[in-house]
Amino acid sequence: MKLPEAFILVILYSSTTTSIASYSKDGCEDMCGKVRIPFPFGIGTSCSVNRWYTVDCNSSTPYLSAFNHLQVLGVNLELQTITVNTPKYYDCQNLGSETRNIDLGKSPFLFSKSHNKFVFEGCGSARMMDHGTHVLTGCSNNCLNDTLSDRNSCFGDSCCQNTIPRYLKAYDINITRQSGDDRGCGSAFLVDETSYVEGDNNSYIPTSLLWTLSDADIYVYPMVDLGDKVRCYYQPSIVEVDLGDGTPLKSWKCSTWPGEGNPYLFHGINVTDDCAKCRRSGNDCHYDEIYDPDGVLIKWNATCVDYGWLNDKENKISLGVILGISISMGILLLVITSYLLYKVIKKTKERRQRKRFFKRNGGLLLKQQEEADSSLVGKTILFTSRELEKATDNFNENRILGRGGQGTVYKGMLVDGRIVAIKKSKVVDESQLEQFINEVSDFGTSRFVAMDQTHLTTLVKGTFGYLDPEYFQSSQFTEKSDVYSFGVVLVELLTGERPISLTRVGENRSLATHFMLAMEDMRVMSIFDATVIKEGTRNELLEVANLAMRCLNLNGKNRPTMKEVATELETIRMSHIPNINQSTIGPTMHAEDLPVSLYGESSSIFLSFNSNISQ
Repeated sequence: MKLPEAFILVILYSSTTTSIASYSKDGCEDMCGKVRIPFPFGIGTSCSVNRWYTVDCNSSTPYLSAFNHLQVLGVNLELQTITVNTPKYYDCQNLGSETRNIDLGKSPFLFSKSHNKFVFEGCGSARMMDHGTHVLTGCSNNCLNDTLSDRNSCFGDSCCQNTIPRYLKAYDINITRQSGDDRGCGSAFLVDETSYVEGDNNSYIPTSLLWTLSDADIYVYPMVDLGDKVRCYYQPSIVEVDLGDGTPLKSWKCSTWPGEGNPYLFHGINVTDDCAKCRRSGNDCHYDEIYDPDGVLIKWNATCVDYGWLNDKENKISLGVILGISISMGILLLVITSYLLYKVIKKTKERRQRKRFFKRNGGLLLKQQEEADSSLVGKTILFTSRELEKATDNFNENRILGRGGQGTVYKGMLVDGRIVAIKKSKVVDESQLEQFINEVSDFGTSRFVAMDQTHLTTLVKGTFGYLDPEYFQSSQFTEKSDVYSFGVVLVELLTGERPISLTRVGENRSLATHFMLAMEDMRVMSIFDATVIKEGTRNELLEVANLAMRCLNLNGKNRPTMKEVATELETIRMSHIPNINQSTIGPTMHAEDLPVSLYGESSSIFLSFNSNISQ
């Protein structure tokens, strides 16, 4: 049984190494005279990818049938170009001046920048323009000799050359003769830079066209032979170009490892001997791609790379290496398992600790009050200690609004930008939890004014920048005092400054006074924070400033109510963001305490909204 298997293996190996590379579709000719016509081009309509790529073979001479039989000189699959004969444009002294138009129309072809140059033979200047007046390229000659001589290169008298733009589809050629020139005809043309130029003797000039393939012409991931589309031997590449007029063009190119044959056919490539030898030795070929200025992949640089694990004969993996890898993987798995177990235990402890602190800090009492009062259902919001620390800048001393018997009141800002007061207890006394939960804090006071009271006489310990000036006369805190404090907060937001300045002197030390003076002098925009100015319009900022001015009125009776303030702010906000969703925190609150349990610490924090905001 061993001999037949070896015999079959030898036959298969021999057949793969001696197979002939294919260039055209099955049943199609790939040669017309001495010119090879590879797919996606084809001799006859059934042998090409579409009608633009159809070639007629007349008397052993190939022609592009879609372009009035332009003669085909060659097709280069690697450069993605086709070289054709195009006529010269002549301008003779007895014929006058004229402009010639060349347009490839809706075809998939472009004039290649990489392989063509613009040449002018004659005295004067020649310009290549688009269909308007825009000059694409050109050059000029100052002739010294009396006659124009034949040449096979353009580096002498009466001849000049220049490059052309990328992805050129159409152009006009215009020749301007030198004054007094009577030395025969001048000519201008595009020519393949590797082609031979013989001056005036040639009526046709070789020109290279870049051909493109659209999505409709190619199967990007070919698995079987389907229809007439291109099926690349290897993964295709794509380049997207702009034709200059805003029209995008996407072109596919079949790329393959170095080898013989046609990469545009699924079974059209034979791998080179060097690469095949590299693979037989247990290694693999590594390829670097090189592109030309047209964005076309033109070359592969192949390198034989020894990856080690591919060569079974020369690179044996020892038992020690396997054992070492196994031990390492086992240790890594043990470390990962231990870490995950530690995280689970830690989260379990934290969850139990949160429950314990929630109960200790009055959470159960809060739940009982919520169940007893149906109006509180859905309105009580719990915040984590991390959220409260962020809102108060880690309970910064500069954020203190007042100090009471149960704790300290801080000014905080929620993530949605709302200003709130947060009270943090000094010492957890479980006998005082009910009193602490029921307490409400505000911007400049440490006592709450009941809904049936008009004022309350109290001792205030807070930041004097927020205090109502009327308090210093009457020692009474009214609902309009909240309005004044809120006005100070509005000014803080507009200016980005503190209520009491350490840099200003005199009456300007008070932010409220500084703001009102700026309003009276019509220069309030000059004291606004730069970030605020960027975020809002001038009208919106002035509306908020006018509202703050009304809140800071020295006569409390002339101040708006908190309900009016909330309504006006909501109107301004909705005009700025018309589709924003309404939040459940804000003007809908009616004298509720919003308790917050501080997890992981021996303290309690409660967030409160003053009931006056709804009046």
